[in-house]
Amino acid sequence: MKNKMSFLQQEGEACPSRCPDNSAFRQQRLPAWKPQFTITAVLSTFFLTGMFCLSVGVCLILSANSIREIQIDYSDKCSDCSKLRENSSNWNKECLCSVNFTLKEDILGDVFMYYGLQNFYQNHRRYAISRSDAQLLGQNVNNSYCAPFTTYQNGTPMAPCGAIANSMFNDTFDLFYNLNSSVTQVPLLKTGNSWWTDKNVKFRNPKSYNLSSAFAGTSRPPYWQKPVYLLDEEDERNNGYINDDFIIWMRVSAFATFRNLYRRVRRIRQFADGLPAGNYTFHISYNFPVTKFKARKHVILSTVVWSGGSNPFLGIAYVISGTAATLAGFVITAIHLKLRKRKTYFQK
Repeated sequence: MKNKMSFLQQEGEACPSRCPDNSAFRQQRLPAWKPQFTITAVLSTFFLTGMFCLSVGVCLILSANSIREIQIDYSDKCSDCSKLRENSSNWNKECLCSVNFTLKEDILGDVFMYYGLQNFYQNHRRYAISRSDAQLLGQNVNNSYCAPFTTYQNGTPMAPCGAIANSMFNDTFDLFYNLNSSVTQVPLLKTGNSWWTDKNVKFRNPKSYNLSSAFAGTSRPPYWQKPVYLLDEEDERNNGYINDDFIIWMRVSAFATFRNLYRRVRRIRQFADGLPAGNYTFHISYNFPVTKFKARKHVILSTVVWSGGSNPFLGIAYVISGTAATLAGFVITAIHLKLRKRKTYFQK
């Protein structure tokens, strides 16, 4: 028995105890604050939260309603071009159409031009992952996620690869201002439209003395009309993977109806203050087919405000949240008064 006790003592000395240290933190003796949920504190929280959300929501809605916007659906207005694009063998045939519209009032300030797609699902998982981020960084790699848009049957790699790049929106728009008998083309900015992090961090061209040699041994995606190093034939700095239109398209949308920034109006000469009222014409090079999946295409001219573009969702969400919090405060007040009245009755 003594031998057993001595053995246990030796074992205890060799193996430290598994109990936590006798400290305030380990033994949960730190000072703490426990809120007291009094009726005054609860009702104040609900009403203050409701007032805050309602105020913010109203400001956001008023801000969104102050945006000037004109949206034109040209899917039917360019029906001849749409029928031509139904046959994929006509991919190299140019098709132009024109859409006239009138601005009744001036659109002052910075004016942004967007293209919009309706019933185009970019959120399908296989579509959303069909890209090679390493390739877009200028690295020569093969990515299985790009399949079947990885290589051609003869082994030539596609640049860029993947379904997202292959389906890039390629309609082009020119805007003209019709004043009396003269026609003036509205100057548009095609660079500086993408996110800075995308342009300078996520997308890089392969290193070479020129772009054509950098993409030597590769071929354009099947649905493209020109190789990636000729996307902008007027500005060499806006070519390859760092082309603004390409970068914006590669940021996929979560919804089937979306818009992407296409151009910004350059504020010079008669357009220094924005777009003056009058008659305008869109000259559209129709290249992107949408008939087979019953989609619609739009071109949009819009301004922006401090809260962003024309989207009242956030303001409506704040108003609903504020209304719910305020109603909850009134319901709690009614329940409290009823229970207090009953308690007073029973005490009598």
